[in-house]
Amino acid sequence: MNVLPTSISEKSNFTDTLTKIFEKQRAHKDYIRQTTASQRIEKLHRLKNWLFTNRVLIHEALYDDFRKPAAEVDSTEIYPVKAEIDHTTAHLRQWMKPTKVATPIALLGSSSYIQYEPKGVSLIMAPWNFPFNLAIVPLVSAIAAGCCAIVKPSEMTPTTSALIKKMIGELFNENEVAVAEGDAEVAQALLRLPFDHIFFTGSPQIGKIVMKAAAENLTSVTLELGGKSPVVVDQTADIADAAEKIVWGKFMNAGQICVSPDYLFVHKSKEAELVQALKNAIQKLFAGNASSIANSPDYARIVNALHRKRLQNLISDAVQKGAQVAAGGEILEDENYIAPTLLTRVNAYMQVMQEEIFGPVLPILTFEELEQVTNFIKLRDKPLALYVFSQSNKNTDFILNNTSSGGVCINECVLHYTNPHLPFGGVNTSGIGKAHGHYGFLDFSNQKAVLKQRTGFTSIKMIYPPYTDKVKRLVKLFVRWF
Repeated sequence: MNVLPTSISEKSNFTDTLTKIFEKQRAHKDYIRQTTASQRIEKLHRLKNWLFTNRVLIHEALYDDFRKPAAEVDSTEIYPVKAEIDHTTAHLRQWMKPTKVATPIALLGSSSYIQYEPKGVSLIMAPWNFPFNLAIVPLVSAIAAGCCAIVKPSEMTPTTSALIKKMIGELFNENEVAVAEGDAEVAQALLRLPFDHIFFTGSPQIGKIVMKAAAENLTSVTLELGGKSPVVVDQTADIADAAEKIVWGKFMNAGQICVSPDYLFVHKSKEAELVQALKNAIQKLFAGNASSIANSPDYARIVNALHRKRLQNLISDAVQKGAQVAAGGEILEDENYIAPTLLTRVNAYMQVMQEEIFGPVLPILTFEELEQVTNFIKLRDKPLALYVFSQSNKNTDFILNNTSSGGVCINECVLHYTNPHLPFGGVNTSGIGKAHGHYGFLDFSNQKAVLKQRTGFTSIKMIYPPYTDKVKRLVKLFVRWF
C-alpha cells in the first residue's frame, strides 16, 4: 500500500516514511533497470486497462474537485494518458535500442553508439489544473525509461489525488512506484532526498525552488512551467474560425491551463469583429442549451476560493485602471464561478498583464504593425506557447522568426500538446527539458556514450608520447587534416 501519514499527530513521521520508500526504490532500481521492453510495455498496458475500467471514478473525482465536465475529463485527462501509452508502447522497443553514430577518420578502427539507461529513482510533482493527466503522463515516460518513481499529486485536488494513490497501489509495489500525498511540507521533504531526476509541473516561482533544491544533489530536472502565452490575430485571419478556437483553448477547464492563451493581440481593423465573434463563441460552446453559463454542465469551476479571489482582484485592478469588461465578469463566490471574461482597452501596466492569469479572463490589445507585437513579446519572459491566426505566410514567418517560445500553433490553440511526436516544454522561465513520447523517454534516461576500440595497434597510438620529431610531425598533420 502507498500510504503516508495525514493526521497532525503523524506529521512528525512523514519524513521517515518518505525516506523509507525512497530507500526501497533505490535498492530496487537496478532490478527495474534490467526490465525488458516487453515487461515495461506490459506495465503500461495494465495502466491503460485501469483507466478504462475505472473511467467513471476518474470522472467523479474531477467533478468533485472542481466540477469538471465528464466529456472534458475524457478529452483532457484520460485521452492524453491513453495516447501517451499507445505511442510509447508502439515505439519503446526502438527507443531502447542503442543508436549507432558515425566514426570520424581520426578514430578509424573504433565504433561508437549511444546506450539509453534509466536515470534511476525519479520524483514526479504534479499540479492541480489537470491533476490526473499531468501526474500520469510523465509516469508513462518514467516507466518506459525503466525508472522507479514517487508521484506527488496536488493537495488542492484531494479526490483525484486519492484516486491516483488507489490506482498506483493496485498496479505497483511501492518499491517501484509510490504516491506521496500531502501539502507543501511533504513536497519540501521529498525535495531534500537525492533523487536521480525530478519532473515538476507548476509555476515558474515554485520551479525555481525545485531547481534550487535539485542543485543540492546535482539532480537533473524537467520543469514544465508556464507564463503568459500570447495569441496574435492579424488582418488576414478567418475571424469566426479564430474566435471559436481561441475560446475553446482559453475557457476550457475555466482557463486553468498552462498553455491557454493568456492575452490577445488583434489587428486594430479587426478588433470589433473579433470581440463580437468571441462573444458568440462563448455562448455557443459554454452556454449551449442552458439558461446561462453558470447553469451549464459544460463549464468547470475555479479550483478554490483563494484562486477565485486572485482572479477577482485581477479583473478589479484592470477595470479601475481603465479596462472595459466586454463580456462576462459575473462571479458566484459560493461556487468559485467566474464567467468567461473578455477585457478590452487593456494596457501593459495593469496587473492582468503582469502575471500569468491561469483563469477565464482574456485581455485584448490591438496593434497596427506586427513589429509592435513581436517587440512586446520579446521584452517579456519567453512564453510556454504562442498562437498565430493568419492566412499570410509572410506574417506567420515574421512572428516565428522574431519571437521565442516553447511551442507554437498556427491557426489553432493548445493542440500541439496532444501530438506525441512533438517535444512539449518551455524555454527558460517557461520550462527546462522536454516531455511526451520519445522526448519524455530521453529526459528520464541517461544517454550514455560508448566507444569500442579494437585490440592492438590503432592509428591514435602513432601520436602517443614521447614526442619525438617524428611524432610532432604526425601530430601537426593530424591536427591539420583530421
